[in-house]
Amino acid sequence: MIMTSIELHVPAETKAYVLDKTTKMVRNALLLYPSIADETISHGRAAELLGISKMELIELYSSLGIPYLDMTDKEFEEEIQMVKKIAGELT
Repeated sequence: MIMTSIELHVPAETKAYVLDKTTKMVRNALLLYPSIADETISHGRAAELLGISKMELIELYSSLGIPYLDMTDKEFEEEIQMVKKIAGELT
């Protein structure tokens, strides 16, 4: 993977917290999240850019309280009903 540098300005006191390997992965994932949220890129593409699997990225976001499925209960129920309808039409 080709890497590039981006200058990041943070308060001096935070330097110790933003340089370890785990924090770098979380930071980079969080930098990509707005592009996932606005559907510019997929979770899979973001994971590819980070050099991890899609499942690892989903688990990372989940550990931060960011859900993979961003649906309301009502939207989820509508999806279930649509799947049941389609499944009924196929049988």
